[in-house]
Amino acid sequence: MAETFLNDERSDYFSNIISLVPERRLTFSVLIVDDDKMVRTALENQVIKLGFDYKSASNGLEAFKILEQSPDGFDIVLLDRMMPIMDGLTMVRHMKASPLMRHIPVVMLTADSQYEHMREGLKAGVFYYLPKPTSAPVLESVLMAAKNEVEHRQTLREELKKHRASFDLIQQCKFEFRTLQEAVCLAAFMASCFPDPERVMTGLAQLMINAVEHGNLEIGYDKKTQLLADNIWRAEIDKRLQMDEHKNKKVEAILARQDNGLVVTITDQGEGFDWRDYIQVDPGRVGDNHGRSIAQAAALSFDKLTYNEKGNKAVIFVGDNPPLEW
Repeated sequence: MAETFLNDERSDYFSNIISLVPERRLTFSVLIVDDDKMVRTALENQVIKLGFDYKSASNGLEAFKILEQSPDGFDIVLLDRMMPIMDGLTMVRHMKASPLMRHIPVVMLTADSQYEHMREGLKAGVFYYLPKPTSAPVLESVLMAAKNEVEHRQTLREELKKHRASFDLIQQCKFEFRTLQEAVCLAAFMASCFPDPERVMTGLAQLMINAVEHGNLEIGYDKKTQLLADNIWRAEIDKRLQMDEHKNKKVEAILARQDNGLVVTITDQGEGFDWRDYIQVDPGRVGDNHGRSIAQAAALSFDKLTYNEKGNKAVIFVGDNPPLEW
C-alpha cells in the first residue's frame, strides 16, 4: 500500500502548485446556433460585448459539421432547442457521443419552460439553460459560468499530462489537502489511476473544490452566488484559508483499488449539507452562475456517486470497464 500526505512539509512533489487559471489564449470562441436570423444577430452582438469570438449556424446539422471540421475551435456552444433539419437536443446527443466534442459546454436557449423537456436536456448533458428572449445580464452570467468550466478543464488537462506514469501499481493512497490549488493538482494526479482519466478528472476536482470551499470554509450557495457576481470569490477563499477557525482544516482523500474498479472517498471537516438538493440540477437553478458541479460529476464522471447522511463525505466508484459510447 502506498500512503501519501499532501502538505507543505512532507510533499516535495506538490511544492510547485500551478495557478487555477493559467495563461491561455486571450479570447474564447462561441458557436451560436439558431434558425432565427434576428436572434442570431442579437446573440452575436452580446457575445462580442463580452470579448468572445464567434461563428454562427442556422441549424444543428450545419453546426455539427462545423464542429466536426474544428472540434478544438470552439469553447462553448450557444444552442437553440427548436430548429428545423436538426434540433438542438439531437445535436447535443451527437456531441456527447463524440470523444472530441463531449466536453464542450452547451448553453441551450429555449422558449419552452416545461419541466420534463428541461429534465430531458439535463439528462442529455445540457447543464446551462437560458430562456428566450434572454437579457444581457443573464446571458453574461451563464456564459461566464460555462467559460469558468472551460478554464477549469484546461487547467486539469495540463496537470494530467504531468502524471501519466505507472499508476496501475497503486493499491491505496491517502492524501490531505486544504487549498484549491492542491485540490486541482491532486485531482489530476488521482485521475491518472483510472481507465479513462479525462472522464473522471473534472468530477474529482469539482468534488474536492466543493469540500474546501463549501465544507471546510463554510461558503454557502447564496454566498458563493454573490461572490461570483462581485468577482471576489477567489479573494474570499484566500481570506478564509488564513482565518484561525479554518487554517488547520484539511480534506482527506483516499483512493483504493478493488477487484472491479476504483473507489475514492473525499471527507471534509465541515458541517455537511443536504446533498440530495444537488445530485440533480434543479431546473429553477439552471440560470445560476454556479451549482452544477455535483450533478455534472454524478452524470458524466463516475459510475456511482454517494454521500454519507451528514453530507461531508463523498464516495465515488468507477468500474474497470469504461462505459459504452453511443
